Amino acid sequence: MPVELDIESLAYGGDAIGHMPDGRVAFVRGGCPGDRVEVEILNEHPRRVEAVVTRIVSPSPERVEAPCVYFGICGGCQWQHVSYKTQLEAKRQAVVDALTRIGGIPDDSLVAPTVPSPDEYGYRNKIEMVVGTGNQGLTLGFTAAGSHDLVPIDSCLLLPTRLRKAPKALRGTLRYASGSEDLGLKRVALRVGANSRDVEVALWTKPGPFPRSLITRALGDALRPTSIVRVLVKEEKGPRAISNVEVLKGKGAWRERLNNRGMLVSAPSFFQVNTRAAEELVSRAIAALEPDGTDRVLDLYAGVGTFSLPIAERAGETVAIESSRHALTDLRRNAEASEVWIDIIPGDASRELKAAGAFTRVLVDPPRTGLSDDAARGLVATRAERIVYVSCDPATLARDVKRLTENGYTLSSATPVDLFPQTFHVETIAVLDRTS
Repeated sequence: MPVELDIESLAYGGDAIGHMPDGRVAFVRGGCPGDRVEVEILNEHPRRVEAVVTRIVSPSPERVEAPCVYFGICGGCQWQHVSYKTQLEAKRQAVVDALTRIGGIPDDSLVAPTVPSPDEYGYRNKIEMVVGTGNQGLTLGFTAAGSHDLVPIDSCLLLPTRLRKAPKALRGTLRYASGSEDLGLKRVALRVGANSRDVEVALWTKPGPFPRSLITRALGDALRPTSIVRVLVKEEKGPRAISNVEVLKGKGAWRERLNNRGMLVSAPSFFQVNTRAAEELVSRAIAALEPDGTDRVLDLYAGVGTFSLPIAERAGETVAIESSRHALTDLRRNAEASEVWIDIIPGDASRELKAAGAFTRVLVDPPRTGLSDDAARGLVATRAERIVYVSCDPATLARDVKRLTENGYTLSSATPVDLFPQTFHVETIAVLDRTS
């Protein structure tokens, strides 16, 4: 039976929030704060329900027309129907809520307004499409909202305009080149330079026979990429799942410029997907770190050098710890190209921290899962005067902030930065100073 309710706010995770007539919290897909909507209940629990909008009774002034034909079907974007101003406010509130509820820090004045992305659409330098089989053969797309079903796509508004229709070209090319043959494709990644003209196609496949020449020629004719690579992936999970990277054409890596620094990034390596917003993220993080020639600075989870390079230009000594062999190769090449010296330590953060010694300042940019228990203890043991923690998940950030504040640190500020417009995701720069 349909239920009418008012939408009050947005939740981290993409849903909107309202309340049922009986007082239960309703997590509503497709709602916008200020809406009066009719919803269908999908799942019920003692204290909450999950629902989807079936009819807008009275639209919010913050509701906008979603421009993408796949919106509501594709799971990539959750908030295209919400004004950008409201998205930014919701992302700040997500950080405030996590720090209060999980971190035990109720002072919301420590959280700055969300720094907006320079671009609301066309900002992504990378997309990854899953591979499936349709009536006409191989197809590419994204997973559907609320499921693992494949939504075939022809274009993506989050890509730069010049390659917005690349998904259709990739699908047609791979379908033609494969014929009835199973290429063993798991996913297809496309990287597009925002500050370079580089375009890379990465084909993630199972090991085995592969029509290299045919695929390379077809993709080269269709997209004119500067690089085509094949990433061979075994069935096992984790970083060891990648057995090899074959260069099929060109440079074998993707080049981008970040704050006027050249960056070389191989297909398996992580790089922020919004180049222009990442420039703001890096600038603010380095300004918060305040390294100078007297500092010994650690970049933990250093990746390809996004933060290590600007730190090394300012600090007395820079140490970078990274576990991915692909990112380590990129980091070494990027440091050499930038003519900076970085003491690069390969290995797991929690293990290598034990022998790394003391630091005056630390920048940490962990994966979404945040710090392990050992890594958190190792971070405290560095006795750093200041820690700048760059996070992509408010909940794990708040958990780790709590660990640090229980061990001699105080949260000085938290600044959300929007690298992912039209989605609920948010980056945060947290600054912690040692007080004991």
